[in-house]
Amino acid sequence: MSLDEKNGPKPGTYDAGNITALEGLEAVRKRPGMYIGSTDSKGLHHLVWEVVDNSIDEHLAGHCDLIEVIIHTDHSLTVKDNGRGIPTDMHKKLKKSALEVVMTVLHAGGKFDKDTYKVSGGLHGVGVSCVNALSEHLRAEVHREGKVFEQKYGRGKPLADVQEIGKSEKTGTIITFSPDPEIFETLDFKYEILATRLRELAYLNMGLTLTLLDERQKGDNGQARLESFHSEGGLAEFVQYLDETKTRLIDKPIHIIGKEDNVEVEVAIQYNTSYTENIFSYVNNINTREGGTHVNGFRRAINRLFKQYGDDNNLFSKMKFNLAGEDFREGLTAVISVKVPEPQFKGQT
Repeated sequence: MSLDEKNGPKPGTYDAGNITALEGLEAVRKRPGMYIGSTDSKGLHHLVWEVVDNSIDEHLAGHCDLIEVIIHTDHSLTVKDNGRGIPTDMHKKLKKSALEVVMTVLHAGGKFDKDTYKVSGGLHGVGVSCVNALSEHLRAEVHREGKVFEQKYGRGKPLADVQEIGKSEKTGTIITFSPDPEIFETLDFKYEILATRLRELAYLNMGLTLTLLDERQKGDNGQARLESFHSEGGLAEFVQYLDETKTRLIDKPIHIIGKEDNVEVEVAIQYNTSYTENIFSYVNNINTREGGTHVNGFRRAINRLFKQYGDDNNLFSKMKFNLAGEDFREGLTAVISVKVPEPQFKGQT
């Protein structure tokens, strides 16, 4: 046997030839779970939230008060807003339309520019480009500067350059996408999942209207199922909604809104006759199910406040046992919403 044969590639060899470098959106299609968590129903609906989050960012920046979600009969879905519209002018560095950059480049968008969005939802910034990569077809329509622009894509790749297709007095962005059946185990958008989250977003963003239209469901009048979500009371209304089947101990929720050092805090508190504590927390509209410093701080504040009040009014002097923090939070329903410029999440999928 020659020396070359002895030193040739062996089964299981691991060297530079085994290293694969995926470009553009290939990585998203190759390992979608890394970006949206899964390819089941949860991952499918995560696509919707990536697009809706962009529209929410426009609302948080003060430029959008209407977001429409439309479920079509062909397994496609549209998200429409009346924000400023994604920019379509030429990106100086990448030498292509900013719309195409946003739609085809990971970690591209206005949320990384503190002057464009002081506060934004989302964590990874994969956003709508990730949705594009995992869609069989996607169409982006932008109303901006008196014109209408359009670009279509197939599995993340532009099918043509950005086109000017008309005139418009409106502003906003319309994204219509068809999830790729090669990627997802199901293409069935669940009305209740979408409605629950849109209702939640309405409570978290006072003054914002979100609508959900399901063209798959027709009423006796032949009209598609339509629901609108809007809140002027914010988290106070949210707490009342959460406790609507429970016996309340106070007539109106305690509702607090404050801002300090560019951090906005909104809290609503209500007590009921149950024995359980229910605290729902959000940072930049993202549900922080595992809690965090904002929840820990809230619990400490509640405990300290009740303990101080009880001591000052001699309410605990005859008790034969020491009260724990859980005792003060029995029957508590609370919603905490914090909006911060640059949050630190462990994860959001």
